[in-house]
Amino acid sequence: MADPQGFLTTRERELPARRPVPVRIRDWKEVYEEQQLGQLQRQAGRCMDCGIPFCHSGCPLGNLIPEWNNFAWKGDWADAIERLHATNNFPEFTGRLCPAPCETACVLGINQPAVTIKQVEVTTIERAFDEGLVTPLPPERLSGKTVAVVGSGPAGLAAAQQLTRAGHTVAVFERADKPGGLLRYGIPEFKMEKSVLDRRLEQMGAEGTRFRNGVDVGADITGRQLRDRYDAVVLALGATVPRDLDVPGRKLGGIHQAMDYLPQGNRAALGEQVEDQILATGKHVVVIGGGDTGADCIGTAHRQGAASVTSLEIMPQPGEDRPAGQPWPTYPMLYRVASAHEEGGERIYAVSTTEFVGDDEGNVAALRLTEVEMVDGRPTAKPGTEREIPAQLVLFAMGFLGPQRSGVVEQLGVALDGRGNVERDKTFMSSVPGVFVAGDAGRGQSLIVWAIAEGRAAAAGVDAWLTGSSSLPRPIAPTDRPLTA
Repeated sequence: MADPQGFLTTRERELPARRPVPVRIRDWKEVYEEQQLGQLQRQAGRCMDCGIPFCHSGCPLGNLIPEWNNFAWKGDWADAIERLHATNNFPEFTGRLCPAPCETACVLGINQPAVTIKQVEVTTIERAFDEGLVTPLPPERLSGKTVAVVGSGPAGLAAAQQLTRAGHTVAVFERADKPGGLLRYGIPEFKMEKSVLDRRLEQMGAEGTRFRNGVDVGADITGRQLRDRYDAVVLALGATVPRDLDVPGRKLGGIHQAMDYLPQGNRAALGEQVEDQILATGKHVVVIGGGDTGADCIGTAHRQGAASVTSLEIMPQPGEDRPAGQPWPTYPMLYRVASAHEEGGERIYAVSTTEFVGDDEGNVAALRLTEVEMVDGRPTAKPGTEREIPAQLVLFAMGFLGPQRSGVVEQLGVALDGRGNVERDKTFMSSVPGVFVAGDAGRGQSLIVWAIAEGRAAAAGVDAWLTGSSSLPRPIAPTDRPLTA
């Protein structure tokens, strides 16, 4: 184990400081300052190497957390990254973006602040890159089999890297001009700089993975053509159908989906020219939806110079302590403050939008809302609580309803489940032989760590279908769910 007395001698949870708000909202760089290595290693030393490490259960990837905590504490970064890469293709992504269900399952967290697992993870991979420990791992021989991966988000990339290393010839199709999916155009630069993504894509290219950017599968190439050209297909399309809000005034100008707004902001932050960009500059911005996507909109609006930013959430404000119905080691609903929330604005809970009010030019000028209370498990309007707030830019960040049905999904004829996701069996194969699905397209909107886990599991299914057996790790089954109440 790490320091045998670490959890006794270092009882406080220490994380790197965030850059001062007045400084960081002037640029698009990541918000965290560098943490002192000694402090990070003391935190790794708090890991107790439990007899039953519940952090394994909290992590969909089954990360070997006590093992790489021990190596990090010792400063053995070569062994640390070997154990980390054994279960996770992209720890630099999860170490920045995952909400860390492993930490809420940490045994130490029963009566102390949990080990800073996520920070140890991202430090380990950054040290590995700095020390030249992350190198291409091309296959020793090729299988002669070909695989098309549709979508280059975390699920598609994980499946592609695993299958390439197994010896198959893999082409990743991405309809955007560059690969990465939401990692590139959905995640703001201040949460993960795109150089982090690009260096991993460079490794994948050196291993033999081929990227076909700017190709809209279903339009530029049909599902039938894809099946004719490749021995297997992996659908990693994501859940891209956004949830909308059908209330009076919805058609007014200035009301947009978050995923229309965020990609433009990302492109502009990287110096690209964006025509007719949706901007928050000088406007009263209202973000409807209190999750991670909503926080991304808030942080982007601050950096664009919004006059004000208000976040609306229909559910009541969570507490700061675990609810009784969500005991350890489940992932609790807690009041969390993201970096974007620190930067300003107001968060309003338990409210519902009833109408958008327009100006003389047909643009939104205000938003009418009412307070709600939970009645029989459903939010219900409270009479007499209606009010109006200014809103010149409204962003919907209310989640997604599943993959796009038109195009390749219809062309391939794959069956959908009751939630509109692509149905699959325990090998991640759809109802069409040779067509597999991974990530949000099959699971529904979920976390990046689940996307990577599903990509790895689907790759094992593809490999076994192509060759008769597979030695690739298969961390999960499609029916697996996170540790939640």
